[in-house]
Amino acid sequence: MTDPLRLILVDDHPVVRAGLRALLGARPDITVVADTATADDAVRQAAALHPDVVLMDLQLGNGADGVAATEHLLALPDPPRVLVLTTYDTEEDIMRAIEAGATGYLLKDCPPDELFRAVHAAAAGQTVLSPPVAARLMHRMRGPRTTLSTREVEILTLLARGHANKEISRRLFISEATVKTHLVHIYAKLGVDSRTAAVHAAIERKLIRL
Repeated sequence: MTDPLRLILVDDHPVVRAGLRALLGARPDITVVADTATADDAVRQAAALHPDVVLMDLQLGNGADGVAATEHLLALPDPPRVLVLTTYDTEEDIMRAIEAGATGYLLKDCPPDELFRAVHAAAAGQTVLSPPVAARLMHRMRGPRTTLSTREVEILTLLARGHANKEISRRLFISEATVKTHLVHIYAKLGVDSRTAAVHAAIERKLIRL
């Protein structure tokens, strides 16, 4: 018999964590080895307990968010798969999570059976997306990539104020690698190839306010 899949829950709402633990813990093929409300604790627990999957909310109150937690989890020597389970379904939230390395993205209104299947699919390395999330991604891919996301505007604004990548990552609770990824997208959207040109173009087009 195959050993149960090992899972950690990360959500800052105690009632939600309790409900998910009861729901998933009742499955003979899933063992909830821990649950936590913070990104830092999630990374510590994953390093110690070696789960197969971390079920991750995006908004975690004070401190690092679920995207930053995902990046740190995937930097562990024996990284788990990260499956996002959240109420947030904007293109910006979805892209941030996927770019951070999340294996899948589910919405909290999904049926229990969909969640069970997604957890096992994530453990196997398969990409899992709720239908509304998949639809948003398809729309983004088919549409023109000229509009800056909220996060890209934040990064450009800090860039215009003279902040380096390290300072931007600290202020926005994201990694420097994520900052660099956003900059690549910003350059492509604005048709520029440098930080100075990006700031100039953004100011000229009134995309940021200083």
